[in-house]
Amino acid sequence: MSIWSRISQALAALRQGESLATVFEHLRAPPERSVAFTIAVIALAAKMAKADGQVTRSEVAAFREVFHIATEDEPGAARVFNLARTDVAGYEVYAGRIAAMFRSDKTVLCDLMEGLFHIAIADGTYHPKEDAFLNDVARIFGIEGTRFRALRTRYVPDAEPDPYAVLGVAPETPLPEIRKAWRALVRDSHPDRMVARGLPEEAVKMSEKRLIAINRAWEEIQGKAPA
Repeated sequence: MSIWSRISQALAALRQGESLATVFEHLRAPPERSVAFTIAVIALAAKMAKADGQVTRSEVAAFREVFHIATEDEPGAARVFNLARTDVAGYEVYAGRIAAMFRSDKTVLCDLMEGLFHIAIADGTYHPKEDAFLNDVARIFGIEGTRFRALRTRYVPDAEPDPYAVLGVAPETPLPEIRKAWRALVRDSHPDRMVARGLPEEAVKMSEKRLIAINRAWEEIQGKAPA
């Protein structure tokens, strides 16, 4: 049974009229952790799309690009997304629960932030309210400072491209140390490693853009290095 089918069953089992947050409460304990995680991620994604006041088709499409949903599972996923996108309120609950699930693994949380950035820029603009939303979620996740700037640099169109920020290093860092940082990021972003960390398969796609940006940043820094 797919994750989406399990979500549909969980939703159907609850009383009519219960809130999505209440549904989530019923799914906190193992072995339902992956269901709770997925519901929280969908809710955050939907509320990210709503952050600037409206949910566009491009933002929904961006969500589908990150989460590859089988045709038979689309109704369950759509139901969760539509429940969550009615307003932005309550996103802190989902962000907080995800942060608690992966308290010791900031890499997973960075993966999720990348998915939210992908949705935020899908309509071609990066609204100040979207920036505020992402800044607050990052704060809840404990992803601040250099790490958050690196994520923003990779995704936001008007952000000044800075290969050093992408790799999370200072410009004056010796090239061998930058190489170590690059290798560590590539290793941590490998799909097999993400699955091993417990990230559901539906979310593994998030690593692809990160790998592209990481490798481009390293190539640019190498090009600047003295011969």
